[in-house]
Amino acid sequence: MSKLDQLIEEALRTEDRAILEATEEQGWFQLGRAQFRGKLGWVTWVVMIVQVALFVIGAYCAVQFFAAGDILLALKWGLPGAVLILMALQMKLSLMPQIQADRVLRELKRTQLMLAERRG
Repeated sequence: MSKLDQLIEEALRTEDRAILEATEEQGWFQLGRAQFRGKLGWVTWVVMIVQVALFVIGAYCAVQFFAAGDILLALKWGLPGAVLILMALQMKLSLMPQIQADRVLRELKRTQLMLAERRG
């Protein structure tokens, strides 16, 4: 085997290690942080900013609800507060399918890598 073949083989091994490291199993928080990168990272940033704004406004409405002395005033603060907090929760949960899709894609890449190693 020539030195060039040896260098190519070492480069391929390094590339395979890089692929293995890129497709390794990630924890819950790593999967969540990964949503903020890539092509659709900006969408995640927008969703999270809107979600935080909805939650803060909903929390303000909740404080006003508990401070209200009149039933009608309590309803005027309580219903929008509950709706805003539920909307914030729903927006956060809207990111979960993307996290699951990323997990499936990562496993498909691992499977492709294993098949490529068996062929080679």
